[in-house]
Amino acid sequence: MRPSPHRLSAWRAHSWRRLYPCAVSDLIASAALRYAEQHTSPFGGSLGVAAAWTQDNTSAPQMMSALAEARLLEALIVVGGARHVLEIGTFTGVGALSMAAALPSGGTVTTLEVDPEIAAVARRHIDASPHGHRVELIVGDALDTIAGLEGPFDLVYMDAWKADYPAYYDAVAPKLAERGVIVADNLFRGGDALDSTAEDEGTVGIRKFATQVQLDVTVHNVLLTIGDGVMLAWRCPPGEH
Repeated sequence: MRPSPHRLSAWRAHSWRRLYPCAVSDLIASAALRYAEQHTSPFGGSLGVAAAWTQDNTSAPQMMSALAEARLLEALIVVGGARHVLEIGTFTGVGALSMAAALPSGGTVTTLEVDPEIAAVARRHIDASPHGHRVELIVGDALDTIAGLEGPFDLVYMDAWKADYPAYYDAVAPKLAERGVIVADNLFRGGDALDSTAEDEGTVGIRKFATQVQLDVTVHNVLLTIGDGVMLAWRCPPGEH
């Protein structure tokens, strides 16, 4: 059973403070992280304002799409010519706006958020952005919403309730465009996914998802050591499965 919006908000604040005060720098050298950030295009404009607001006004700013992840998503959209994007987990809208800015004219980001209060914050940032007209924000349980979406989607970005990652994958895989890519964040779970004894439902869900993708003979995949671990999956070339 998935959590209510109020339980999810409480979990967000608690879990990210517990998992991420120094976890990423424990996995990847802090000097390398600093060097990478110094050589990555910074947020600017309304996107920079949204990121700064999130950093200063939320108890778990780590939940927004980090700079490296956001620029990776932007690059995937540009290189792949994506026009229709699905984001599962809006938070304050930084990821959605980063992707919307990279879309061609007529492109859309459909972003799903379970928490009405967080969705209201995201809506303010979306409305303030010159690219906000490319974003459709839907409030509600993601699995219920996905069932009613037609697709196909050129890019699917998953960054929501970790225990539901396997279910998200099952729901979006049939709606992925032929040359589409699924991107899932937090595959390291702050290092907990590397610990076979960690048994909280989010970590179990992440490990199950990682195995699910790895064993799916219809896709190729790569787990990148960016941020907290980013999994990419795309359909196998014809004749390879």
